[in-house]
Amino acid sequence: MDNPRRFYDLLFRASTQTLLEVAADPKHLGAEIGLISILHTWGQNLLLHPHVHCAIPAGGLSPDHSRWVRPPYPFFLPVKVLSRVFRGKFCAGLKCLYQRKRIRCAGPTSALADPKQFRRLLRRLHRQDWVVYAKPAFGGPLQVLRYLGRYTHRVAISNHRLLTFDGERVTFRWKDYAHGAKQRKMRLSATEFLRRFFLQVLPKGFVRIRHFGFLANRFRASQLPLCRQALAMRAPEPAKAQSAAATCSTWHCPRCGGPMAVTHRLTAAELSRCSYFDSS
Repeated sequence: MDNPRRFYDLLFRASTQTLLEVAADPKHLGAEIGLISILHTWGQNLLLHPHVHCAIPAGGLSPDHSRWVRPPYPFFLPVKVLSRVFRGKFCAGLKCLYQRKRIRCAGPTSALADPKQFRRLLRRLHRQDWVVYAKPAFGGPLQVLRYLGRYTHRVAISNHRLLTFDGERVTFRWKDYAHGAKQRKMRLSATEFLRRFFLQVLPKGFVRIRHFGFLANRFRASQLPLCRQALAMRAPEPAKAQSAAATCSTWHCPRCGGPMAVTHRLTAAELSRCSYFDSS
């Protein structure tokens, strides 16, 4: 799993550096930004398709941290600039890994062990237009949470997309985005289905959700208050108020319909000592 780990790390590094540098350029935004980056490795057909989704506040802190800078573009930063910078950074990082012999060229990629073949690949990558997709700002905090929730802990395929398994072949539903996101059915042998599914298994201990800029762990405590101040936002509620609000459950009693309150939370050790009764 050495190659996937290094490629995924490079994907994070190149995309993040691109966003931070283009945003810091006075020609575009001239501000320090923060972002949450989430690795997503599959497409609807379960083939390997590594890419990152980035959630970014619509603006950033000025270099002197005195004000909030809003973007002059509808989609935050110009996507053509982002695509060219990202292509350059990713290819430069790929070349660096190759020169340091950090990439294992075997199997289908064994030809790339020849430096001439690798240089030819880099030339093709540089000639190709790279695509960076940007969507307009979210409507509010709830929409942001819903968006992140779709990508944080999702697996390659959910149960509702699985249609049939006859003992030899698996049929599942997928969206064909190349043809207007049409709903289609795909039938694969069980072996091929498992091969595609396990392509999405990440290297052991790999962190697929990362924070950068003023949202990074080492800057968050000092810079988020500056962001709130620049945006004239109220400070978040104290921890006690939040914990008290958290005890108010949205669950309702199935008999009387009244709200159910959390009175005690069991630890894992306490749960292991519990006995269960099944009346069915």
